[in-house]
Amino acid sequence: MTEENKVKELVTILSQSRIVVSGDVEEGLLKGIELDILASRIIDKYKESTQLNVISSEEIKGMISGLAVEKAPMPIEVIRSGDFKPVSAEIDANYQTNIIPNEHTEGTALGFVEYFKSRLRKLRAYLESHGGSVDGLISNLGSLKSLASGREVTVIGIVTAKSITKNGHTMVILEDEEGSARVLFMSGTSDLAKSLLSKASTIVNDEVLAIKGKISGPFVIANDVIWPDVPIKDRKKIEDDLAIAFMSDVHVGSKRFMDKNFSHMIQWLNGNIPDNKELAGKIKYIVIAGDVVDGIGIYPGHETDLAMFDIYTQYKELFRYLSAIPDYIHIFLMPGNHDAVQRAEPQPPPSAEILSDFSKSNIHVLSNPSYLSAHGLDILAYHGTSLDSIISAIPGMSYAHPEKAMVELLKRRHISPIYGGNVVVPTKEDNLVISKIPDILHMGHIHKNGLTNYHGVEIVNSGTWQARTDFQIRQGHIPTPCILPVYEMKSRNFTTVNFGGDEGKWI
Repeated sequence: MTEENKVKELVTILSQSRIVVSGDVEEGLLKGIELDILASRIIDKYKESTQLNVISSEEIKGMISGLAVEKAPMPIEVIRSGDFKPVSAEIDANYQTNIIPNEHTEGTALGFVEYFKSRLRKLRAYLESHGGSVDGLISNLGSLKSLASGREVTVIGIVTAKSITKNGHTMVILEDEEGSARVLFMSGTSDLAKSLLSKASTIVNDEVLAIKGKISGPFVIANDVIWPDVPIKDRKKIEDDLAIAFMSDVHVGSKRFMDKNFSHMIQWLNGNIPDNKELAGKIKYIVIAGDVVDGIGIYPGHETDLAMFDIYTQYKELFRYLSAIPDYIHIFLMPGNHDAVQRAEPQPPPSAEILSDFSKSNIHVLSNPSYLSAHGLDILAYHGTSLDSIISAIPGMSYAHPEKAMVELLKRRHISPIYGGNVVVPTKEDNLVISKIPDILHMGHIHKNGLTNYHGVEIVNSGTWQARTDFQIRQGHIPTPCILPVYEMKSRNFTTVNFGGDEGKWI
């Protein structure tokens, strides 16, 4: 669209919302203005009106001035406190990163078959390693039809369907490369029956599991369920008194990005805030699990929520903030569903075009998910998009406790077990299987802080730096913004540092 046609285009857009543009609006007023953004602000102003509205040149000038203020970045002036002697500055960084490969696929039926074969092969090996738990293991489901009723068996496969029968039983269908098995969890009043039905209620499509039971005609009558699960691991002992900070869902570029709180956190890292100063001096690493910027066009009407309307500007502003963090702190950054990369997971790091000429030796851009080792601690970091499908599929899960859903992923040893809940690339190898057991599992996406420990794995969901959105209000979801989880390696303790949240209080 040329500059000469902008008034006409604005008239057309606004007429659909019963808004008339005054005749005193000239083409020069709209020069360099993004009409979609301006129009959305005008429509939002009059959204409660039921009558025909006329907007004048002066009103449009005021809105354009408001857009300029929204775009203006907050200045960051950081001078490290003279009496701040951070211990982490005296200790060399010791880290390794392992970016998940971004494989390409043709998206054919054969590609999907190879993907699920890979998943089954990897997770079946973990189940078989459970030893006595899988006595009577059937090597392939195709051989079940040749076995006599009454035989005790253990079957392993991918869940392809789950349903409730007319008699209240739960039926689960498992498949492998050779055949399938129909497994019944019988309803009943005994404690065992109730326990089995409770376990069956948590089974989700596309996961790999083992079921112990007895053959009864065409069915296997279940008496236990075994998940791949992570083994109990010893917590590592780290001699250096250092710390790792975890964050996610920064959403730079959003009108609701809490820039003052984020800047206050950066001042704290530089020793300029007296509270918890010793802890600030221990931080050697920061892991940021995605949605670092708000993105463009992520959902319908997204433009009304933006303060920065260009993706390159959003990343430039993000790196302006990160550059103010002390150089001795190493920052590991990955994308999420709002970032400027492919939506399908695993997601590659943002491209060189997006990053432009930005480069700092202490800032490392990773894939989503990624494994990294920091001072000997193994961290699996993932944005957490699959948490949506897990929370909706398993009874008892909720957005108020993301850590509980993260435990369920560890039990299944898979980052995204429900295929299609979020977009996943069907590659030859299922790279979302949790092959290496981390010391720390870190996710975001839910905008809600959560901490727990499962089988020796520290689980942390790091919340957000974005205020509550209209969508969250409609859903009744209450986020926990500006709460920074910090893990002290030597004491093996988490501390949460509150930088304001909705109440506007500092730490």
